[in-house]
Amino acid sequence: MLTSLSFIFLAGLALAAVCKRLKLPRIIGMLITGILLGPYVLNLLDPSILSISADLRQMALIIILLRAGLSLDLADLKKVGRPAVMMSCVPASFEILGFLLLAPVILGITRMDAAVMGAVLGAVSPAVVIPRMVQLMDEGYGTDKSIPQLIMAGASCDDIFVIVLFSTFVAMAQGGTANGMDFVNIPVSVLLGIALGAAAGYCMNLFFEAAYASGNYIRNSMKAVIVLGVSFLLMAVETWLNGIVSLSGLLAVVSMACVLNRKSPAVSKRLSEKFGKLWIAAEVLLFVLVGAAVDIRYTLNAGFPAVLMILTALVFRSLGVSLCLMGTALNRKERLFCIIAYLPKATVQAAIGSVPLALGLPCGQLVLCVAVLSILITAPLGAVGMDLTFRKLLKKEEHSMADRQEDSAPPLTGSTSA
Repeated sequence: MLTSLSFIFLAGLALAAVCKRLKLPRIIGMLITGILLGPYVLNLLDPSILSISADLRQMALIIILLRAGLSLDLADLKKVGRPAVMMSCVPASFEILGFLLLAPVILGITRMDAAVMGAVLGAVSPAVVIPRMVQLMDEGYGTDKSIPQLIMAGASCDDIFVIVLFSTFVAMAQGGTANGMDFVNIPVSVLLGIALGAAAGYCMNLFFEAAYASGNYIRNSMKAVIVLGVSFLLMAVETWLNGIVSLSGLLAVVSMACVLNRKSPAVSKRLSEKFGKLWIAAEVLLFVLVGAAVDIRYTLNAGFPAVLMILTALVFRSLGVSLCLMGTALNRKERLFCIIAYLPKATVQAAIGSVPLALGLPCGQLVLCVAVLSILITAPLGAVGMDLTFRKLLKKEEHSMADRQEDSAPPLTGSTSA
């Protein structure tokens, strides 16, 4: 296992540096590293690492979600309430509609198979999008209209909606019927996740304040470990309640971090810096393991029709994003950036792309082919698009989010140096 970890970190960082030198996003190098090291090319990763790959990827995603939540201002989220809610479901719905209408023609599959395929490909990748939105918030790009917050909020909920649709369509493809309660569970999952996370954040803030008041100073590094441990627990609660009540663990993590930020901005700023350092390693782990989950052999069977279907579906998705932004104060350039930011696919497709094949559905192999191809096309496309356009399409505020947090922070409660 240690040998595999050394390959992941050293090769991942090396190829990331090469891509950065070539003016390409670092994640492209990490994805390529994973594909090369993975079981379908060089097979250099230990099976014990691959067996816990999903858990490791989730841990890395939690770290960037914590950093995002600790940077979010609830006042900014209120500004983008309606479009953020729409962004969590409308773009994915439009993309699935595109598959329903055109996949039977382009790929020669049934409407039911097209629905399953559309649900697999409908989710945006929070792992690609959220780190860039955190960067934009730190640098002050688009923050005057809360654009990074809008995209981050939508991307955090988007996968919940898509996975519910995917489960429903798979059940129907196996001869079952749609369950109306699955759709009721979507808002329930969101609201319970937010409520649980807010309660956890409030209790944790009380704990930190009580410790400070009693003279038991907790170092910021220790606070980061505690926050991380509680985050893992929130994700575990989602698993424990599975089949009983729907709850989004990822939203609970973001909600907890937002409450901590609201209650103690200065402490949150220091914690955000800690998680920013952790993200250096977590980012490599996340994207190399996503790449390792990609079976590159299936892309050879996909062919041009699959590429055409993916690109056509992205047009439908872009129309969905445009609809969400109608009536907002965003100008054309800012709306174009939102469309670009909603292109990448990676984590969800890597997680569920092989499920139809494992269940023995007739469309299983084709769905996996298209899912793999969509990661290889859209993850670099979206990442490159965001990196090349954000300075041209978004307005930079004089003061970055970090500056505003520091300026508005009350006297530090319960903080000590790292």
